[in-house]
Amino acid sequence: MPRGRYSLHDPHDHTPLAEEHFHCAPGPSGWRYVSQLTTPAGDHSGSVDLALDELGRPIRLELHAGGWQVRGAALDGVTWVRTDPTGAHATEGNVRAHAFTGTSPAFLIATTRLLRLTPSTSATRVRLVAFTDPVLAPRTVDQSWALVNRETHATDNAPLTVDEYQVTALDTGEQHAVHIAGDVVLAAPGIELEDLDSPPSTFA
Repeated sequence: MPRGRYSLHDPHDHTPLAEEHFHCAPGPSGWRYVSQLTTPAGDHSGSVDLALDELGRPIRLELHAGGWQVRGAALDGVTWVRTDPTGAHATEGNVRAHAFTGTSPAFLIATTRLLRLTPSTSATRVRLVAFTDPVLAPRTVDQSWALVNRETHATDNAPLTVDEYQVTALDTGEQHAVHIAGDVVLAAPGIELEDLDSPPSTFA
């Protein structure tokens, strides 16, 4: 069960945004990721709890940020309930999308589990519902993912396979690279892996 810490920053000006302390693990029904977020000053700022089934579909999502809460799952596309800080006004949403995304590295792992790309696979289009900080506002985004490189590196424990994905935002054409080993993001725009206390889990 990998445990560690990511630092999150603005991908454009590198302003520190948060630190995300996480643990994650595959299980008999899929994969689960749980994290707590803190501000650069060390104050608690949110949490992520994401569970996937064996096909990579989100069977449970719970996000907290800025007093807001989102609960969601794959149902007729994806369905979610977003609750305001007072709890008085809950709004429900549903979009014919494949999964969710957001600032947490968990969503990058989840997308790769859903797509199951290989180096020989052509770029694959995916529609996601993004929950944007600081108030978890939902927004539908279309992306294209391609696995452009796979390298295996020798380590003290066991060989480590690193996948490099090229992700394209289809509304702007902007492209960026995401490097993933098992169920840990090694590097991506706005994300740095700072600490990892055990090797990434491997998926069958």
